[in-house]
Amino acid sequence: MKLENDPLAAYWMPFTANRAFKTSPRQLVRAKDMHYTSSEGRSILDATSGLWCSNAGHCRAPIVEAIQRTAAELDYAPCFQLGHPLAFELASQIAALMPEGLDRVFFTNSGSESVDTALKIALACQRARGQGTRTRLIGRERGYHGVGFGGISVGGIVSNRRQFGTLLTGVDHLPHTHSPEHNAFTRGRPKWGGHLAEDLERIVGLHGAETIAAVIVEPMAGSTGVLVPPVGYLEKLREICTRHGILLIFDEVITAYGRIGGPTAAQTLGVTPDIITMAKGLTNAAVPMGAVAVSRAVHDAIVEGAPEGIELFHGYTYSGHPLAAAAGLATLALYKAEGLFNRAAELNDYWENAVHSLKGKRHIIDVRNLGIVAGIELEPRAGAPGKRATELFHKCFDNGLLIRATADIVALSPPLILEKAHIDEMVGRIAELVETID
Repeated sequence: MKLENDPLAAYWMPFTANRAFKTSPRQLVRAKDMHYTSSEGRSILDATSGLWCSNAGHCRAPIVEAIQRTAAELDYAPCFQLGHPLAFELASQIAALMPEGLDRVFFTNSGSESVDTALKIALACQRARGQGTRTRLIGRERGYHGVGFGGISVGGIVSNRRQFGTLLTGVDHLPHTHSPEHNAFTRGRPKWGGHLAEDLERIVGLHGAETIAAVIVEPMAGSTGVLVPPVGYLEKLREICTRHGILLIFDEVITAYGRIGGPTAAQTLGVTPDIITMAKGLTNAAVPMGAVAVSRAVHDAIVEGAPEGIELFHGYTYSGHPLAAAAGLATLALYKAEGLFNRAAELNDYWENAVHSLKGKRHIIDVRNLGIVAGIELEPRAGAPGKRATELFHKCFDNGLLIRATADIVALSPPLILEKAHIDEMVGRIAELVETID
C-alpha cells in the first residue's frame, strides 16, 4: 500500500477532534518536572499532570532508571500460572497503602480495565456467596469509568455512550451531585447534597436488593468536570450498601496517589469501600498500569470458595508487566521520599484562595476545589456548548499553559511537586486569557 504524504493522517487520535487537530496540530516533544516542551520549542507549564496521571512530575530520574534497568533484565514475563518478583513486591506495597482490609491486588493495564475488572469481581463475589441473582450494577449520572463496555454502561456521560448501542443490560444510575444553584463557589466539600445518596434506596425498592451486585462511584468525579462529594454523601452510600448486601466500588483512577491527599480518597474522606480501582498515578504514567484492590472478604469469597484450579477466569497478557511493576515501585518510593501525599494539605489554603480568586472574571459561573484539583465552569456560549472552554484551552496552550477542558469546564490537576509560584502562574494566565474570549 502506498504511503500517504501527510504524516498525521494514519493516527486516529482518541477523544480528539481529528480534523481540527490535523489542520492545526499542537504537539509535545519533551517533558521535565512541571513542564512540557512543544514541537516549536516553547515551554508549557503542565496544570493537568498530563491527563490526571503524572502526579510526581515528568521524567523523574528514579522512575526512568528503574524502567531502564528492568528492560535490560526482564522485558516481559507471563503472569498466567507464572510470576516474577516485582509484581508480588508491588502488590504488597499497594496493599500496605490501602484502607484497612483492602489487601488483595489484581493488576490491569489502565483505568478502563480496572473498572471492568472490578465489576467482574463484584459479580463473581456475589455468585460465590450464593447470591447469583445479584447481577445488576448501579452507576451514577455524569460518572466516568473509562471506555470498556462495562465502564461506559455504568458511566453516565451521554456523549461516551450514544454511539455504541444498548451496552450492558441490568444497569441503573444514581443522580449526580452537581447543583450550582446550591453550591456555586463552594470551597471544599459542599454542605448541600448529601441526601442525594438516598436515591439508592429508591433503586433498591424498584429492583430489589437481591438483584443488585454493586454500586460504583468516583469519590470525586473528575473527567466530567470536578464534582466534589457533598458532606455525608459517601457515608450514606456506604451505609445503604452495607445494609442491603451490595458491594461498594470507589473508582479512584484519578483520586488515588495523593491527588486529594493521602494514598486514596477513601482514607482522606473517611469512607472505606469494598473495592478500589486505580491507575494513572500508580506508575506516574511512565508505563501503563492499573490495579484493583479488594477486601479480604471479597477475595476469599472467590478464591477460597472455588474448587481446585483457576478461581477467577479473568486477566490480561500484560497484567503485572515487569516494566510497569518497576515503574510502580519507583513511583511509590518517590512519593514517600518527597512526602507528596501531604502536598494537598500543605498547599490547600493557597491553592483554594488562588482558584477562587477567579470568581467575578468574565464568563466564570462556578469554581470548585478539593485537594490539588479545581473545576472552573464557564457559562456556555449560546448555541455552542463547550466552545468557550475549548477556545480557552487553545489560548492557554499557545501562551505556555496546559489545562484540561471538558464541556464548558476547565479542570486543573497539576503535578504534586508544584510550588506557589506555579499556582500563581496558572491562575494568573487563566484570569488574563478568559477575558479575551467571547
